[in-house]
Amino acid sequence: MIKLLKNLSFYKWIILAVIGLVFLQSMSDLFLPTLMSDIINNGVVVGDTAYIWKIGGLMLLVATFGAAASIVASYYSSKAAMGFGRDIRRKVFKHVEQFSLQDFDEVGTASLITRTTNDITQVQQVVIMLLRMVVSAPIMFVGGLIMAISKDAKLSLIIVATIPLLMGSVFFIMFKGIPLFKTVQTRLDRLNLVLRENLTGIRVIRAFNHEKQEKVRLQKANKDLTDVSIKVNKVMALLMPAMMLVMNLTVVGIIWFGGIRIDNGGMQIGDLMAFIQYVMQIMFALVMASMMFVMVPRAAVSANRINEVLEKKPTFLDEGTKAADRERGTLEFEHVTFTYPGAEEPVLSDISFSAQSGEITAIIGGTGAGKSTLVNLIPRFYDVTSGTIRVNGIDLRDSSLEEIRSKIGFVPQKALLFSGTIAENLRFGKEDATQAEVEHAARIAQAEDFINKMKDGYNSEITQGGSNVSGGQKQRLSIARALIRKPDIYIFDDSFSALDYKTDANLRAALKDETKNATMLLVAQRVSTVVDADRIIVLDKGEIAGIGTHKELLEQNDVYREIVESQLSEEEIA
Repeated sequence: MIKLLKNLSFYKWIILAVIGLVFLQSMSDLFLPTLMSDIINNGVVVGDTAYIWKIGGLMLLVATFGAAASIVASYYSSKAAMGFGRDIRRKVFKHVEQFSLQDFDEVGTASLITRTTNDITQVQQVVIMLLRMVVSAPIMFVGGLIMAISKDAKLSLIIVATIPLLMGSVFFIMFKGIPLFKTVQTRLDRLNLVLRENLTGIRVIRAFNHEKQEKVRLQKANKDLTDVSIKVNKVMALLMPAMMLVMNLTVVGIIWFGGIRIDNGGMQIGDLMAFIQYVMQIMFALVMASMMFVMVPRAAVSANRINEVLEKKPTFLDEGTKAADRERGTLEFEHVTFTYPGAEEPVLSDISFSAQSGEITAIIGGTGAGKSTLVNLIPRFYDVTSGTIRVNGIDLRDSSLEEIRSKIGFVPQKALLFSGTIAENLRFGKEDATQAEVEHAARIAQAEDFINKMKDGYNSEITQGGSNVSGGQKQRLSIARALIRKPDIYIFDDSFSALDYKTDANLRAALKDETKNATMLLVAQRVSTVVDADRIIVLDKGEIAGIGTHKELLEQNDVYREIVESQLSEEEIA
């Protein structure tokens, strides 16, 4: 928590102003009971109306001053807390952007969302309370105690007897409540995960009539969170009644013994009234402190969760430098092995091949052969377990991530579009692309026809995730997005799977001229897509089963021949 609060140093002048304003407010609050005592003793008792008006006006002035200080303090404390929350969110987001896919897998996307939203909000709320109460509560407590003793030292013994009861109540409730706060945040993570899966996977859920099962799953996650939240609130609900009980018993005791002292002539009525006010201020200060004790532990749990993200070092740090290319458009795998964290066996074993500029290298293999994993290593989404990958003759680990990825046009297996216009989505590949470049990329990707048929053409809106275009249209727009940046290496990870054979053929023909000065890496399930490749790599269970042209592999490689025979007729093979 303290580590996170260091980020408030940027707002030190605002915080100092808040502390000053809260101090002035507290002083005015402490002064009011003394004025009230003066009115009763010297005005009401003796019937001096002029004195009552005089001191009453002064009380109104002091109260107005205190209220004004309180309002300004609230404004600036909120400003500092909201700015602090904004800075932390920005810091978390910037740090998370450096994570590899492996890091995302470890923390979990749902948990990252909760930590960036709910957890930071919890800390924000506590910062507002701390800025107001961390100054106000001690001043009110100490000042009230001094003023109460100055009015009647003997009667103050009642406060000494009741304070341990209040403190005991607070610590008991804290002891019971703190362990539950972490459970609340964990259950919130789980609910967020289930909700996210339901919303993103709604098509699959409906296709398999799984609405009832998912409803039960959501209800369970919701009930788990509800149960632990109720448990926490039951514990916390004991705090206020316990505090009020002690406070009211204290006031009864003061009135009882204060009445006896007035009868004996040891105390005036005004002093007793002021004494009660000071005791209430002392008790209120303890209530404020107890509220901090309730909220700070929960915020501390949230702060720890935020710090876990900020302190998590990316699996590999971007320590490479921008190096001058020795070659252009070359890709080389040298004895590359990769194992997912926690997996017993490697997904890829001893992969070695090279691809040159102007060549098409295709990768084919059965499901789970490791095709997508292989291409995900090239932009360094994951780091190799052993071996070396070189892009343009430079080891990936010796170059910055920005430099590596600027040379790659990547089309993922799952086409993803962002909310915005078609033109904005295509310019995601190159921000300063001209309209002519946008249209050229769309033409090569066979997307021009359907874009022109849309009402606003390239300015047509794409909804979140591209839900208002078909799978094939999404794939073509994703391909155009990669083409627009004219990289050294193109990676198509099964990017033609949603295209019909005619569109597939036209696209591959158009790509030949467009990518003649670059290396193309093509992952495909269809033999027809890879048949014209300069080099076909056959993957089987994470190992290279063969490398060669279509003709060479058909004659010499059993694994490739099985794939071909499963897709093509004897006439087509011949």
